Amino acid sequence: MALATESQKNVLSPEEGQPAQSILGPGLQRLLSQTRKVRPDDLVFDSSRTADTIPGTLSCYISALTEADKPAEAEALQQVYDKVVDSPSFGGLGLTEGAQASAHHEAEAVFLVEAWLNAITSRERARDYLSFLNAPAPGTRPMTLAEKIFAQHVLGEKSTHGLKAGDVVRVGVDWILASELSWQGMDRTHKELGSPGIWRNDRFWLAGDHVYHPALASNPKIKSFLDVAEKAKNEFKMTEYQGMNYTIMHTEFVRERVEPGMLAIGSDSHTCSGGAVGSLSLGLGTADVMMALALGETWFRIPESISIELVGKPGVGMTGKDVILNILGELKRNTVAAERIVEFTGDGLKYLSCDARFAICNMCTEFGAISGIFVPDSITRDYIARRRRKTNRQKSLYFKPDADAGYAGKYTIDLARVEASVAVYPNPDDVVPVSRKAGLKLDGVFIGACTTTEEELVLAALVLKVGLDKGLPIAKGKRHYVPGSLPVLERLKELGLLEVYEAAGFTRGPPGCSFCVGLSAEKANEGETWLSSQNRNFQNRMGKGAFGHVTTAIVCAASSFSLTITSPAEFLRDIDLDFFRRYSPLAGMSYAPIEYVEPDLTSKPGRSIESTTAADTRIELGKEGPQKMLDKISSKVVTLGDFIDTDALAPGPTLTTCVTDEDFGHHVLEHTHPEFRAKVKGGQQIVVAGHAFGVGSSRECAVSALKGAGVKAVLARSFAFIYGRNQPSLGLLGITVSDDAFFEAAKEGEDITIDIPSRSVTVGGQVFPFNLSEMEYNLTINNGMAESFRKFGKGIWENFTGTKTDAKSVARALEEGGGEKKDRKMEW
Repeated sequence: MALATESQKNVLSPEEGQPAQSILGPGLQRLLSQTRKVRPDDLVFDSSRTADTIPGTLSCYISALTEADKPAEAEALQQVYDKVVDSPSFGGLGLTEGAQASAHHEAEAVFLVEAWLNAITSRERARDYLSFLNAPAPGTRPMTLAEKIFAQHVLGEKSTHGLKAGDVVRVGVDWILASELSWQGMDRTHKELGSPGIWRNDRFWLAGDHVYHPALASNPKIKSFLDVAEKAKNEFKMTEYQGMNYTIMHTEFVRERVEPGMLAIGSDSHTCSGGAVGSLSLGLGTADVMMALALGETWFRIPESISIELVGKPGVGMTGKDVILNILGELKRNTVAAERIVEFTGDGLKYLSCDARFAICNMCTEFGAISGIFVPDSITRDYIARRRRKTNRQKSLYFKPDADAGYAGKYTIDLARVEASVAVYPNPDDVVPVSRKAGLKLDGVFIGACTTTEEELVLAALVLKVGLDKGLPIAKGKRHYVPGSLPVLERLKELGLLEVYEAAGFTRGPPGCSFCVGLSAEKANEGETWLSSQNRNFQNRMGKGAFGHVTTAIVCAASSFSLTITSPAEFLRDIDLDFFRRYSPLAGMSYAPIEYVEPDLTSKPGRSIESTTAADTRIELGKEGPQKMLDKISSKVVTLGDFIDTDALAPGPTLTTCVTDEDFGHHVLEHTHPEFRAKVKGGQQIVVAGHAFGVGSSRECAVSALKGAGVKAVLARSFAFIYGRNQPSLGLLGITVSDDAFFEAAKEGEDITIDIPSRSVTVGGQVFPFNLSEMEYNLTINNGMAESFRKFGKGIWENFTGTKTDAKSVARALEEGGGEKKDRKMEW
């Protein structure tokens, strides 16, 4: 790394005007001058202090910057200091005031200084969303919690009446998150966009969790994931990069970063976990997320919401995972929650920690929802206040839904009736009481994945301790657990629970997705039956040909002794409740009223957005010519059923072996519909499917696989939210049709013609109308998001949503529509 080499040359060279024996001084002063125009003579140091360590040098500069009235720079170096002295278990370098640093430590410290100083400029260029009202403005319509957060983030001209379902808006974002797996696709998109850089280097959370594993570190393909992630860290000067196997991406993002009232976008379907702290967090495809990362904005059609009121008090040992499994069993997936946001409220919230809420929100994607979100309360506030970093507890906005807000449905769940359950392979909503599956023989038990929180890991350990204390025999078989992050591992260590897992015969893996995606060193073997505390039990999810039933960590622990599914009831009667109450995430919290705020609906010009890197993003369109004009598409029908999931469209192993559409196309539906590819090749190139086509994970390569196989269009009764966005983003025509008569006519092998200009489809001698939004149409005719960016540049969403706010914007759109993206800042 060039930065490391340069810092090593200068790091030990004292310079006039710096504290005596200064470590890092020259490099630090150079960065202050280059990035923030802070000159050496602006700073006065205490000459009596020595700075012969990295923490000491940082302390001297923090004091000098504070005295020089440079609070932003002082705060940036305080962030660096906190990380330098913090334990590696919490993402730090582990250096104390008296510790001698290695060359690696020195290089890393200089990198952090540069990253955090750049973050000041990054933040100054960006727009924040922290202005609010204490009461609704006159004339504002009642809004749901999600609508209020969307309204707070609208760019361009805002509706003074608020938002409602169906409105198409352009919105700014607060955070972007990705895994090392999804970053591979995002990195390719970034290059296709002309490497425009990112909008904020301090709001990009990239975690190595899906496929990287130390046991496979020498594997060239696995190593490439590390290399591409490290390149992003250095290129973008990321402040929040912790490397591989530090955390499952959602775990520490929710525990320590995202705040109430924020809008977060992630390239993973379980991004919805952020709803645990009152953040609207939504998973999208990698191209979608990369565009938001580059621009700091995206677009949404405001979805409907449903409200689930939680009442009653859960029994001992009933966790958030139990709650969401019971919701899935009672309300079923892809029904009332399909393509909607789920908002949780009610008196029962006082009994649910943020860990419990995390598990509930996490599995809202299995529920079929776009996202789940809890109305933030005093538990949320206290949880945020306990965070290690001050910077991640200062930008919260506490919204609540209006009493008369419009919901697509309202439901009540009694927490007192929640019982230990199992979701039977291969359907997350085939939920039955544990007693119904008791005695089922298992080959292995897995406790882990993002849905398994610290609270559940502690409870599971207490269940294991009960069994060990009773002297229960440990049957021969496989037992494995994976804490969600190094901080969670550290907490288990402090509590003396690692020894319990070891004594109960469990092996431990590094923080990561592990068996839950079955893409790396840890996966189930063909024909094996596992009980798992993960969130998804689709076919081949844990490994090709393996069977995975989903439950809680507590049930897994109770079942681990005999390796048969076992009720935890007798174990829970004997657990050390005093120990758990002392540990409990709710310990010391009192449930009390808090003050809520209202979104600011005034339109403001705001600042122009400029990426933190790569100032010139001009791209020549080349010889590909103007946008393609979709007119008519004719072919024959190939039919598919309901709930075709993305794990089937793009099987797990393809995520690490395929790159092009054609690569993915060779494997589309190969396990579930092996005849599909031959049918498409034979001329059946228009898919007609049922409900919730594309359910499951956010992998946009599901669309790539269909395109690569030769599919020209997909017509379905409904599309899963993320998949539905991925189609136009990648230039594949997707059409929703609800008419039963259409599906009667569109039989396997029938001739079919889609007429785009007239918005109609002809099949079996009948003509059926359909709707196609302007956003979907614009993206599709421009061959997807990357090509659209080539033509419209940073004004893509401004143009496609019709939110141009002045004559200059209109003129610029006309000017940039001629085939070359101009390098100009967006005018909000």
